[in-house]
Amino acid sequence: MNTLEANIRNTKTKGELNILRSQGNVPGVIYGGEDKNQNISVSKKTLSNLLEKDNFLSNIINLKVDGKDQSVLPREVKFDILSDEPTHVDFLRIVKGGKVILQIPVKFINSDKSPGLKRGGVLNIVRRKVELKCPTENIPTELIVDLDGVDIGQSFKISAIKLPENVHPTIQGRDFVVATLAAPTVIKEPEKPAEAAEGSEATGEEGATQASEGAETDGKTPSADAAKSEKKDDTKRGDDKKSQPEKK
Repeated sequence: MNTLEANIRNTKTKGELNILRSQGNVPGVIYGGEDKNQNISVSKKTLSNLLEKDNFLSNIINLKVDGKDQSVLPREVKFDILSDEPTHVDFLRIVKGGKVILQIPVKFINSDKSPGLKRGGVLNIVRRKVELKCPTENIPTELIVDLDGVDIGQSFKISAIKLPENVHPTIQGRDFVVATLAAPTVIKEPEKPAEAAEGSEATGEEGATQASEGAETDGKTPSADAAKSEKKDDTKRGDDKKSQPEKK
């Protein structure tokens, strides 16, 4: 259990809260149970270190308020929209016999012992957290899924995860899936459509035919022109002969 030091604060105005934050503290409130709400402040540095843990909002904290221990559960943290630093935190008192609803993170272990993952399988995580209804004195910090011996095609349902006593999922009536181990996805290059292939072949054949016809036409033109030229020359020679006077 993590321990966090806290001090009672008497700040009321927005300006006083800003001064408190500028001094490296985060204002907060403790509520729940029969006791009155308490306005407190905690170290921003210590709180930020705890916030780095995935299960911060589902982990009971021993809060020392002016030297007096209190078991509390973090319920809400507000952050600055620019700096992303915590600006306020709410804690719920743990009352024996009470129940709370929490989002508990799922942890996967022994991935190196899974034959399915070794063969290229893909672990599809459907739920990274599961909402559970828990007694305040028996809150799990995480749900364990063991991948040892797991092969492709297997799935993990909530019924396969061992839960502490009197801890139940809030979703009732169905055995929902937490994760599956799927086969690797192979991306195939799309085949060229048959119509497109036929069209390109037809275009090629048509182009070849036109080129052939063009070549034949070009070949005939010079021969015809030459024949016409020779015919004209012969006609001219005949005319010249007729125009010459006969010798007596």
